[in-house]
Amino acid sequence: MHTDPSSQSVLVIADPGATEAIGKRLSESLSADSESAVGRQVSTRSHAYPIDEDTDFSDVVGTVDPDSASEDVVIYLTDLVRRSGTTPLVAEIHLSKRLGVISIPGMGAASVDRRTRDLARMVVAEVSSEPGEQPATERIHRVQDDDVVHYLAPSRLSRLRLLAGMVYANRPWRVVAGMSKVMMAAFATGAVSLAYGTMWQLSDMMGPWRLSVATVLSIAALIAWLIIEHDLWERPPSREERERAVLYNMSTVVTLTIGVIVFYVVVFFLLLLTAWWTIPPDMVTDQIGDPVDFWTLVVMAWLVASVATLGGALGSGMEDDDAVRAATYGARQRQRFERDDDGDRRSATSKSR
Repeated sequence: MHTDPSSQSVLVIADPGATEAIGKRLSESLSADSESAVGRQVSTRSHAYPIDEDTDFSDVVGTVDPDSASEDVVIYLTDLVRRSGTTPLVAEIHLSKRLGVISIPGMGAASVDRRTRDLARMVVAEVSSEPGEQPATERIHRVQDDDVVHYLAPSRLSRLRLLAGMVYANRPWRVVAGMSKVMMAAFATGAVSLAYGTMWQLSDMMGPWRLSVATVLSIAALIAWLIIEHDLWERPPSREERERAVLYNMSTVVTLTIGVIVFYVVVFFLLLLTAWWTIPPDMVTDQIGDPVDFWTLVVMAWLVASVATLGGALGSGMEDDDAVRAATYGARQRQRFERDDDGDRRSATSKSR
């Protein structure tokens, strides 16, 4: 049966977080595009279903339940990793159920909106029995098994692209926003350190090489402390789960590394501004025996930022677990089932009343 694509109505369901923002932009883009097969009949909602990457696609279809939607096509955008063997899947389509599942991590971290829009158009075209033209640059491999169509990610660098997509879904910039207390503790530690002549003498004597080592060690210490303090390390319960745990742990480490580097840079510039504004040059000259210039302030802020970051590692225990865990892949996936359990308990309580 061929359906006029221009008359199709579409429901876009997206996981909360970065995926939800992608879903909203997708809906706006499709609605505003007069050449789109979707036309202007696009609606959105946010929901995280209690499924994981090992869930069979038939069970995913049953969980999402596209038959309950009044729209002609349902597109579920998820930050779940979906794979066929070791190859990441970017989309799965059940033709008769009018459902397409698009896995955001499988597309990497570049041009995500454009790739999502192209895949959404292909989903609508597939369901309408009019397959769309695949973008030549993507080289996505299409496999059909009866009523189910799979779109596999390009094989070249597919695992690296998957890792980048998982980090993107983690939104590493949110790590800094969720560590406001740590940043204040680090800045306070650094601001106090600026008043000690010993710190000025050390910064004058250490040189760029030792300062670089201090930077790396302080960043690594904060990352390790965040992982330990907030229990972010995935421990595989079986040998079969080891590959997934490694992937999750790599995404956590990369996410925290990006977030902590941004954290370090912000602390550095705050301390540099503080040193320039508050420290009398004559006092520094008395301590180091050399005239003060801008480079003197830079190396001092550099050293003190490393000390402050170490102090921030100790202060990371003040943070709310949820604020930090929201930026890690494994913890966020576990929250799917916790939300579902909470919903079941609330439903059971309301029925008992």
